[in-house]
Amino acid sequence: MKNLFQMSYLSILFLLCACHSKKETEVKPVYKATSPLVENITLPRSYVANIASQRNIEIHSQQTGILQDIYVSEGQFVRAGQPLFRITIFGANEEINKTKASVEQASIDLQNVTNLTDNKVLSNNAKRMAAAKLKGAEAEYQLAILRKRLSLIRAPFSGVLGRIPNKAGSLIESSDLLTSLSDNSKVLAYFNISETDYLDFRLHPERYSQTPLQLVLANGDIFPASGKILDIGGQFDSSTGTIAVRAIFNNPKSLLRNGEMGTIKLFIQKKNAMLIPQEAVYELQNQKYVFVVDKNNIVHQRAIKIDAEFTGAYVVSSGLQATDRYLLDGIQKVNDGDKVCISMVSPQVAMKLNELKAN
Repeated sequence: MKNLFQMSYLSILFLLCACHSKKETEVKPVYKATSPLVENITLPRSYVANIASQRNIEIHSQQTGILQDIYVSEGQFVRAGQPLFRITIFGANEEINKTKASVEQASIDLQNVTNLTDNKVLSNNAKRMAAAKLKGAEAEYQLAILRKRLSLIRAPFSGVLGRIPNKAGSLIESSDLLTSLSDNSKVLAYFNISETDYLDFRLHPERYSQTPLQLVLANGDIFPASGKILDIGGQFDSSTGTIAVRAIFNNPKSLLRNGEMGTIKLFIQKKNAMLIPQEAVYELQNQKYVFVVDKNNIVHQRAIKIDAEFTGAYVVSSGLQATDRYLLDGIQKVNDGDKVCISMVSPQVAMKLNELKAN
């Protein structure tokens, strides 16, 4: 009986020692942790923009006639004053001759009435009436000449022609569209900003970088010329809560054309911005969180708000302090309230590690 008791005691002692040895050899995972990187940065804000030529007009006929000559082609660059079209106006020359004859007749009438007035045969009113008749005839003559000149249509300014809908020989009515003309030496970009951005821009201009505006083209390329804001609209659109902004860009190679779309990038300086890697953030029910590590190495779930997003990084607007420690990895393996082993890395190293993983 005594031997049996001794054997049981030894067995229990052996099991306890084995369990203790197993716990001593168990290795806990070590997670990387860091603090937010605080530095001055420049944030880009993007806005969809409509691009318009500096000057864009429609050229209409001012006379009725036959489109006799077309001196240009669609898409051609033309100089100011260059002939574009010639319209044959019915009876234009005859109208000039007729009005010219009326001027000569009125001039003779005035001379005769003047002689009679000097001889006291007619009153001064008759002389004034004859003079008025002459002025009317001269005006009709000048108008006939102007109508003749309007048959030759010239470019009002230098630019690129649009579509030409009519062919030579077509009957043209007054006000018919002949073509359009766009001055693309400079282009205007129209975009809308929110009320928050508008107030920030007007009340805190020092936050906005002196770097000129950037225009991102539809294919993703950055337009080589820079731009600047010309003016801001007079009122907000109540349906969208935005206000219109107009910017201007040089267009030396005429790459941009009227009616294109693009994206305006406006750069904002942000002092003491708080940056964290995206890999340290997880999302739950449309809310972003990080695991903050307290002084006892216990992790706590913390909700944060994001002000902007970079490649592989977030700019945090609230939820973190500059002195807080948060987990860089292991966020899928720990739970709120767990005690963890951490290895601290500097914020600069953490951001570089994040860039390497992103690439």
